[in-house]
Amino acid sequence: MVENIDIRALNARIEAQSGFITLLKDGMSRVIVGQSHLTEALLIGLLSDGHILLEGVPGLAKTLAIRTLSSLIDATFGRIQFTPDLLPADVVGTLIYSRKEDAFSVRRGPVFANFVLADEINRAPAKVQSALLQAMQERLVTIGDETMTLPNPFLVMATQNPIEQEGTYTLPEAQVDRFMLKVVVDYPTLDEEKRIVRASMRGNLADEKIQPIVDLETIRKARQLVKEVYIDERIEQYVADLVFATRYPENYKLEHLRPYIAYGGSPRATISLALAARSLAFIRQRGYVVPDDVRSVAYDVLRHRIGLTYEAEAADITTEKIIGEILAKVEVP
Repeated sequence: MVENIDIRALNARIEAQSGFITLLKDGMSRVIVGQSHLTEALLIGLLSDGHILLEGVPGLAKTLAIRTLSSLIDATFGRIQFTPDLLPADVVGTLIYSRKEDAFSVRRGPVFANFVLADEINRAPAKVQSALLQAMQERLVTIGDETMTLPNPFLVMATQNPIEQEGTYTLPEAQVDRFMLKVVVDYPTLDEEKRIVRASMRGNLADEKIQPIVDLETIRKARQLVKEVYIDERIEQYVADLVFATRYPENYKLEHLRPYIAYGGSPRATISLALAARSLAFIRQRGYVVPDDVRSVAYDVLRHRIGLTYEAEAADITTEKIIGEILAKVEVP
């Protein structure tokens, strides 16, 4: 209960240890114009130890944002450009035979890094996608008969282009569910577009040399503190209700959504929703979660975890509309 937790002391600790968030935001804003939601989502993934899928048309600085965040943190960075001819060994590594030593040795792939950028992830076939599953969920990679632990922290940040169909492969549901957040990156505003033009004319949009300003130990300590952020029982109930409403909408007076939902969010969705809300509270320098934190991350956590039926596609019902109706109907504590 609240009386057993010193919220003031927790707030003070979070305020003292969350200063690096401001540094990261300032560092991102020097390179990325606007896109505040994108920056916040990347920070939530960083604090929650959750993988992130960014979806948007080309030219919206998805790759640049990920690369900038990685550069601001003193950590290793791996980049994989997904293509139709990519092989699993190009991602996780392979065994190399040494004639001199008459033995096989492991050559590690780019997945052995703290931050892995999987650029245009939907361009690779299922065989390559499956190579990422063990790494994303278990933080382990098996090459031959040897199983190796990935670095800590380990974060996959993937991008995909929603408008191209030729030469792309739909991500398996099992892999999509392993992404904590799916962030839809939208066009900049008119004012932001003008600032982008001015910055590019000066040639300083992405040319600036970025120096690391945060070390990995700071990130690890922040992640431990995020786990201490207080969630009231009523907020926990609200989180569970939102996810259950995606599975059993008729129980929440949303019977009209039943024909449109093939399947709802998994228990992983409930965990991700609570953890993302905690991370957002930390970013906002609070030691407790409020309903607005949950509502702010609901779309990013749930949009890729709701399966639509053919009736939904025929009626032009999207996951965004379903989540919006659920948020409007489920009682807020």
